[in-house]
Amino acid sequence: MFGIFKKGAKKAAKKSGSKKAFGGYSISFAGRKETMEQVFGSKPIGPSEMTKRIWKFVKSKRLGSR
Repeated sequence: MFGIFKKGAKKAAKKSGSKKAFGGYSISFAGRKETMEQVFGSKPIGPSEMTKRIWKFVKSKRLGSR
């Protein structure tokens, strides 16, 4: 019973090593003068809205690169 799981784990580890890494998007905030309030606003927002605003900021200022 446990032998089946060990074989599957070895195969999964082998495949992930040969695959190209997912993502690879780098963002540089170096030298930015904007405050958190300027990016997010003064009202409290949820985590998903924060993510949306960060990406909107990154794209508008062209801070990201692959």
